[in-house]
Amino acid sequence: MARTVWDSTLGKKTVMAVSGLIMLLYLVVHMVGNLKIFFGAGEFDHYAHWLRTVGEPFMHYEWTLWLVRIVLVAAVVAHAVSAYQLSRRDIRARPGKYVHKRPRASYATRTMRWGGIILGLFIVWHVLDLTTGTVHPGFEPGHPYRNVVDTFSTWYGNVIYIVAMLALGLHVRHGFWSAAQTLGAGSRTRDRALKTVANVLALLLTAGFIAVPVGVMTGVVS
Repeated sequence: MARTVWDSTLGKKTVMAVSGLIMLLYLVVHMVGNLKIFFGAGEFDHYAHWLRTVGEPFMHYEWTLWLVRIVLVAAVVAHAVSAYQLSRRDIRARPGKYVHKRPRASYATRTMRWGGIILGLFIVWHVLDLTTGTVHPGFEPGHPYRNVVDTFSTWYGNVIYIVAMLALGLHVRHGFWSAAQTLGAGSRTRDRALKTVANVLALLLTAGFIAVPVGVMTGVVS
């Protein structure tokens, strides 16, 4: 049954919708946590340490954090694979290009695929930058506040992050709407409310995440 569902177009769209909502929930929580940096190094570093001790003593040190990471990786892989396969299926079904562009296709809709690629590359860079420190020359394990400030003290760190967050906003705006339609939440009476929620979520996430590098650039966070 699982194979039959996965092989169907609706099944892949459902996987995309559910995995997308899981990632969206994580992004909201992650953004709120990031904003703690405006309360100082002590508050932010304490929050980073707390993430590793959630669930103790029932859960061992970092077990809960690793469980969240595993769920997120599974969601990202499922989302990317289903998106790719749906794209290939769409191309096979329509090998020729449209003579006229679809007039109602928004900018976010037309750039969903490129936005997904940008975000995928950003996730890899972000992990290597602020989690493992592989691409971060001044990285100091156990000092998240200092590492964040150090990253956003470079022009390339700001450019990469801000461009990725703008892509994220467009992706969330269209993705939330698409997920709602796939999961049957859309209707004539709810469509306007769903579009409003999608726009507000996209705006809040974009502004919330970009606030951190802007805070460092302006000296509010130092």
